[in-house]
Amino acid sequence: MTYTEIVTALSQLSVMPTTDTNFAAILPSTFAYAEGRITRELDLMAANVRDATSSTVALNRNFTIPTTLGTFLVVDGINVITPASTAPDSGTRVMLQPASRDFLDYAWPATTGATVPAYFAYLSQDTYSSPAQTQIIFGPWPDSTYRVEVIGKIQPAALSSTNTTTWLSANLPDLYIAACMIYLSGWQRNFGAQADDVRSAQSWETQYTTLRDSAARCGRPLALL
Repeated sequence: MTYTEIVTALSQLSVMPTTDTNFAAILPSTFAYAEGRITRELDLMAANVRDATSSTVALNRNFTIPTTLGTFLVVDGINVITPASTAPDSGTRVMLQPASRDFLDYAWPATTGATVPAYFAYLSQDTYSSPAQTQIIFGPWPDSTYRVEVIGKIQPAALSSTNTTTWLSANLPDLYIAACMIYLSGWQRNFGAQADDVRSAQSWETQYTTLRDSAARCGRPLALL
């Protein structure tokens, strides 16, 4: 299902017109809740990616892990592709070894000896403040522009009016809608003892759990559980 189809379904299920400004304002956090929860609870292979969209800068050891495919939650490995300016499948992958920042500062304190990097170390793992992604440094310093392939698990970009289809909305739309409705039930105060209709959130939670377990059983090739 696309963004428009999901929004229409949520509008009908929550009895809120799509033109309502409050409904439109809550949708981004609704989608973030749904995609974050499903991604955490289903170890989807679709979230395991190789992102080779970024490159080193000659004589600059700093590197920002790309966000083209999503925000990396776990980095399993980093490859530098040789020769310079070569795509991964057209060149040779040089697998970098993790090291400490202290080691890299001691072994390669300056650009002297710049060549193909062999090690990397985390400089920052703050994925919430600017720049909003993990920072690493290389050793030795790169002497040219090398394509960098980052391998790991991502949190994909959430559904939006500009990102109209995600893997979850296309492949698990029923589960996606159920997760969204749990969040919207809370927004409509149908959650907890003070709720006008506490059964609404409980029913959607039960439906979500049923659909999630079904996806886990049927999606063995798609998930590692």
